Amino acid sequence: MKTAFKVAAIQMVSTTQPQQNLDTAARLVAQAAADGAQLVVLPEYFCLMGREEGDKVRIRETFGDGPIQQQLAAMARDNKVWLVGGTLPLACDADNKVLNSLLLFAPDGSVHSRYDKIHLFGFTGNGERYCESDSIVAGSQPLRAQTPLADIAFGICYDLRFPELFRQMAPFDLLVLPAAFTAQTGEAHWEVLLRARAIENQCYVLASAQGGSHENGRKTHGQSIIIDPWGRIVAQLDKGEGVVIAEIDPEIINSVRTRLPALSHRVFS
Repeated sequence: MKTAFKVAAIQMVSTTQPQQNLDTAARLVAQAAADGAQLVVLPEYFCLMGREEGDKVRIRETFGDGPIQQQLAAMARDNKVWLVGGTLPLACDADNKVLNSLLLFAPDGSVHSRYDKIHLFGFTGNGERYCESDSIVAGSQPLRAQTPLADIAFGICYDLRFPELFRQMAPFDLLVLPAAFTAQTGEAHWEVLLRARAIENQCYVLASAQGGSHENGRKTHGQSIIIDPWGRIVAQLDKGEGVVIAEIDPEIINSVRTRLPALSHRVFS
């Protein structure tokens, strides 16, 4: 990473209507690009917050083809940005399940990289139950992508709780994490976990979240956020849809790693 650049986290309150969500995403991506962002990140499940687990299966697409992927490619191409397409359901070998996949689109609309979510969320408490493995097949390969902007590591939502995933990819300039944290777990752990990942990897963190009360009754935490390598919050948005923008500055990365060379002090890898 040689020069500073602007990034944007898009926060949404996605609905049960895929095209409505895609239209909202297109509007917010265009807003971010107009404000100077060169890398834009959509949240997990940006295209659908379904009423039932099977809803995502019904709209799943084959990798490389489908209306969701086509519209994401157009957003990247029309706005000339690097676009992280949140997550979308891609086909897998199981008929009743999907892969929860992140696609990184280049400014020409081509797919640069793909990451299938590895850690699948499970939580039961206070009347809530979530079990992503009921409808999602876990991925197995971490993703660290080299781009003209920066060296970027990726995770999705629940991956945030597993620091060993990111540690094995270090060093990198930026950690990108689309998410749909629940209101309950997010209030307790979201910010502290994100700041920890920034501090321990001495990198910027760009986290794009779902943030509000959804049609399907689910409540998500929000707080899309950008954090610098010292663990300082640079920009954030509490609830509701919107755009969070900040600059990724290589001088700050170099300053932190030079003054406190913790990455080079590692004993265990």
